[in-house]
Amino acid sequence: MQREKKSTRNGAEPVASKGPEEVQDNATPHAEPGPLSTKAYDKAMKELHVELVKLQEWVKHAGLKVCIVFEGRDGAGKGGTIKAITERVSPRVFRVIALPAPTEREKSQMYFQRYFGHMPAAGEIIIFDRSWYNRAGVERVMGFCTEEQAKGFLQGVPLVERAIVDSGVILLKYWLEVNPDEQTRRLKGRIEDGRKIWKLSPMDLKSYNRWDDYTRARDDMFKASDSAWAPWFVVRSDDKKRARLNMIRHLLSQIPYEEAPREKVKLPKRHIKSGSHETSYPVKYVPEVY
Repeated sequence: MQREKKSTRNGAEPVASKGPEEVQDNATPHAEPGPLSTKAYDKAMKELHVELVKLQEWVKHAGLKVCIVFEGRDGAGKGGTIKAITERVSPRVFRVIALPAPTEREKSQMYFQRYFGHMPAAGEIIIFDRSWYNRAGVERVMGFCTEEQAKGFLQGVPLVERAIVDSGVILLKYWLEVNPDEQTRRLKGRIEDGRKIWKLSPMDLKSYNRWDDYTRARDDMFKASDSAWAPWFVVRSDDKKRARLNMIRHLLSQIPYEEAPREKVKLPKRHIKSGSHETSYPVKYVPEVY
């Protein structure tokens, strides 16, 4: 795959922010492409997975610290996109953080405190499936924090993120946007599919009729935190396959990496005596039903 020109963002010099792309809630501002075949998707994803492995090896080799934040509408495809990123790489390098609701003790701490302990060390890529931006979104809309607390967060978050970037962390923030009709279709699909019902939380149901409130909260968040050192990138996710491909390609373009040096791998010779691979112990085999 021909890679896009790499950004020089490394935490030392901020890049000029162009702001997140304009988000339209009820329409896509460009012509819809035709359906993407499974074959084409799998081919493109395989190429991107190869590049993600190269990125992983370079992050370990160079000691980079990468933090990726995923936010977005309910049903926008955050989980599937994160799975597409991580399914072919090491969980010791790509670590996914999905924190539960804060405990009473955590509620009494400084708001950012429980997130700081998960920041990447050298050679790590941390992915936040929801992040400190809960305060700007669900907490604000659903009344889990006061308006004063939400505004205080929006005022302080650019300074906190500047400190994160100045410490050498490459910070990337993605917002996944889905239109209301597609969101409805996906949430109904969770209700009707026994494999997906666990994805539908009570909070999803309570949030469903607050579309406009979430839109206002999202726009306030963009205005306050779309900074030169930590810009927001919006992913249109009405088409899940294209969203995953576009997002991963963009991610690769934002982190400077090369192919890490490594010795050529060659399996050594192995000697097995006849029958030595069979065990004499009366093991209990799993029934071969399929």
